[in-house]
Amino acid sequence: MDNTALFKIGYGLYVLTAREGDKDNGCIVNAVAQVADNPVRIMLSVNKANLTHDMILRTGRFNLNMLTEEAPFKVFQHFGFQSGRNVNKFENCEVEMRGDNGLLYLPKYINAYIGCELRHAVDLKSHTLFIAEMTEGKAFSDIPSMTYAYYHANVKPKPAAPKGKWVCKICGYVYEGDEVPDDFICPICKHGKADFEKVQ
Repeated sequence: MDNTALFKIGYGLYVLTAREGDKDNGCIVNAVAQVADNPVRIMLSVNKANLTHDMILRTGRFNLNMLTEEAPFKVFQHFGFQSGRNVNKFENCEVEMRGDNGLLYLPKYINAYIGCELRHAVDLKSHTLFIAEMTEGKAFSDIPSMTYAYYHANVKPKPAAPKGKWVCKICGYVYEGDEVPDDFICPICKHGKADFEKVQ
């Protein structure tokens, strides 16, 4: 089965925020959709490993922040590559923007936010499918929303290109680099660049 077929499904990228007691938290989610309009119902799937997941189950409320194409990689690192169980993701937040529901929404890199109240939760083993009712929302700009495809093509850092491998035809020593320097001498057999051939 070719799981890369799943990459062709259209996804957006969002920061999901919640508050429990005096603790705010947020995480990155991508499986979000409007599924009804009277009343407006939003569906999203959240990994059970996320603290935000548990906070929503206990409080029944969340804000969905629509990231724009201007969002830098550091936003994804901050909200997606560390756990709110170990760090306070809003500790150094200089500007706190809260909706009428008292929950934070991001002060930048979003074009809108939606506040929701949980109506149903469906156990999907690794994730929970939340179905919630929109209770508030605000649009800020017409900057295009971040899609999963845009993130991978333009935001996520590309892996470093692998270096070439050159093997000495005399002794088998392997030099790694884009090119063997003209003055390179094999440390084993003492032959020069002319006796190396590229193997990768």
